[in-house]
Amino acid sequence: MTERLVVYDSYFGNTAKAAKAIGEAIEASVKKVDDILPEDFAGLKIFFIGSPTRAFRPTEKVQSLLKNKKGKLNGVRGSVFDTRIPIDGTDSGFLKFMIHLFGYADSKMAKTYAKTGASLAVEPAGFAVLDSEGPLAEGELERAVKWAKAILP
Repeated sequence: MTERLVVYDSYFGNTAKAAKAIGEAIEASVKKVDDILPEDFAGLKIFFIGSPTRAFRPTEKVQSLLKNKKGKLNGVRGSVFDTRIPIDGTDSGFLKFMIHLFGYADSKMAKTYAKTGASLAVEPAGFAVLDSEGPLAEGELERAVKWAKAILP
């Protein structure tokens, strides 16, 4: 049983790096979404979940896990995060238009997270990658640590 859990999905390792930094910062268990077991949620008090932004949304595995927890995480606090190419990090007018239109994974995850009964105790966050396969932008792991620690008393 763990009281603190960080779950993530990752394609190129960037979201995994952010999740591990967050987990270390708040002394939480860190697990890939594929490795989650029902008992991982027993006694849970703090729950963060992260996904890369893929086609302007989180991965299906992350969304599915959140949907399966609908109404089952009352009293849990936490937040959601994604990794993304920031809008100011691209020269593509088309990509900028699409980001304005569809946004990033964090906003979609936040809506589904709220339906679990858990409360978003920290604003959702996005951590910048320099290209579709990364790496994370300089300073982003430190920003992730500071962001996650905001949940601690």
